[in-house]
Amino acid sequence: MTVTNSFRTRLTAAGCLLVALAQPVGAAQVLHIGNGADPETLDPQKAQTVPAMNIARDLFEGLTRLAPNGEPEPAAAERWEVSPDGRVYTFYLRPGLQWSNGDPLHAADFVAGLRRALEPATASPYGPVFRVIVNGEAVLNGEFPATALGITAPDPQQVRVQLHVPAPYLPGLMALPAAAPLHPANLQTDGAAQVSNGAYVLDEWVLQSHIRLQRNVNYRDNENTAIDTVYFHPTEDRDTELKRYRAGELDITYSVPQGRAAWIRRELPQDLRLAGYLGTYYLGFQCDSGAFAGQAGLRRALSLVIDREVLAEKVLHGLGMPAQHWIPPGVAGYQSPQSPDAGLGREARVVEARRLYAAAGYSAQRPLAFSLRYATSPDSRRLATVLAAMWKQALGVRVSLVNEENRALLSRMKRGGELQAFLWSWIGDYNDPSTFAAVLSSDSAVNYSRWHDAEYDARLLQATNAADLAARQQAYAQAEARLLAEVPIAPLYFYRSRHLVQPRVAGWVDHLLDYHYSRDLSLRQP
Repeated sequence: MTVTNSFRTRLTAAGCLLVALAQPVGAAQVLHIGNGADPETLDPQKAQTVPAMNIARDLFEGLTRLAPNGEPEPAAAERWEVSPDGRVYTFYLRPGLQWSNGDPLHAADFVAGLRRALEPATASPYGPVFRVIVNGEAVLNGEFPATALGITAPDPQQVRVQLHVPAPYLPGLMALPAAAPLHPANLQTDGAAQVSNGAYVLDEWVLQSHIRLQRNVNYRDNENTAIDTVYFHPTEDRDTELKRYRAGELDITYSVPQGRAAWIRRELPQDLRLAGYLGTYYLGFQCDSGAFAGQAGLRRALSLVIDREVLAEKVLHGLGMPAQHWIPPGVAGYQSPQSPDAGLGREARVVEARRLYAAAGYSAQRPLAFSLRYATSPDSRRLATVLAAMWKQALGVRVSLVNEENRALLSRMKRGGELQAFLWSWIGDYNDPSTFAAVLSSDSAVNYSRWHDAEYDARLLQATNAADLAARQQAYAQAEARLLAEVPIAPLYFYRSRHLVQPRVAGWVDHLLDYHYSRDLSLRQP
């Protein structure tokens, strides 16, 4: 078969959008992965959901990648150096790097990718995390052009990043897909990755069916990559995903159905992989309009009557841990402040909630009524139903439950407006409190609550400009304390990564951020 680099977009007979990069298959090892919802994009600078990021990490390789303990390690860069004052990082590329189409990969491509991530027109969800770079804030605000960003390529093999304050977590940021290099051809494909530099290339994308990746023969470590073909399957329904796994159609599941946890522990104990990782599932309130605007007391009332222990034990069946704060345990060197309600027993919480509910102007005669939106899945529906029952029993609140396909819900959250309350999650992208704290900043693209708080923003700025680690961690703790007092979101539970992994899959290692690069895996021969 002739290898071609032509990129094709067409409609299948079923009306699905198909994006394909023609490439010989001839695959010996084929891996099938359950991947939750369809990704919203394969554009690394715009990707934000876990399904999209999972695929982006296979398609693109940053200057670094994250080890199982969350620490950065060399990837496209073979090493890096830090100036004595901690404000200049120089990354040295491995020699001979190429794009998947054979074009040479230079330091300037990494510069271009990061500039694009911070350009306002890109609207990258992760652009703000790079504001620590010199002129990052001004570029994000449209005050300076992207060329003013403090990242340069002194020569084709060096990427130099200048910071306005020391940021020891910067190498971890360089593992984000948003920091991936940019090939000009990818700007013409409306979010699909035509040319990539990771271990795999995009071969086929059929919406609601699968995304197929093939090995990138021009990848720097192709000779040590065992998996030839990777299929990512959208698997929003956990029960259906389990059936597909048991039938041998999937090698790795995205998750496991909460209601089948006991059965899985009993019947598939060797396949079940449970591990703590940096993720928080939360209830969000729209804070710029509607019933919850300017009503911190009302938001706190709803949070108070949520029995998180019941959620963890009865609804999640031990697959999650009760969350009384926003930033999950395990973040290096960080300790969350105690929740204002941590010392209250169950009865005292309900009494205080009723007081706050009445103070907000609601009663049995005038109950609060709102809609709660959540992504389509039996697990999410079960959780939403339990929350609605708790609110009705304790306060008499009337809740309309509305489920939406993941992409539709994400689009609605980005628009705001009719959104009142929603269930969503945030998964840490690197091992540092800023990956959670930045979500609720006023200018965050993923602040779906639209909560704007000057004190919170000031604490984040204080953390960014802190001269030492202790002062930085204290500022983040003060910011989190402010968030817990104002309740723009109500953390519900901390994630435990939960996957079923077929015994034939070798190389799987539990990861603090639940990152699993397909190039690290292989399939045992029967």
